[in-house]
Amino acid sequence: MLTGKQKRELRKLAHHLNPIYQVGKEGVSTNMLEGIEQALIKHELIKVKLLESCDEDIRVVALKISEYTKAEVAQIIGRTIVLYLYNKDGNIKV
Repeated sequence: MLTGKQKRELRKLAHHLNPIYQVGKEGVSTNMLEGIEQALIKHELIKVKLLESCDEDIRVVALKISEYTKAEVAQIIGRTIVLYLYNKDGNIKV
């Protein structure tokens, strides 16, 4: 679990990032989850955007992604999810 201070730091680091994945009307697929997991392993900190065509609630999508990838949800703002996966190296590779 991330503390409030850690989440604030991650939000600050994620501010300039562009979303790597976009969730559309089909929702979150297994292929997308695998891709998000690989992106988290590579970058540690990523953004995922829900398009207007997505009917699912953003909190449900964030939960699905975090459960599959074992990542922490650092922030949900608007239709954007900021995800963090701890790297054993301890260096965020943004």
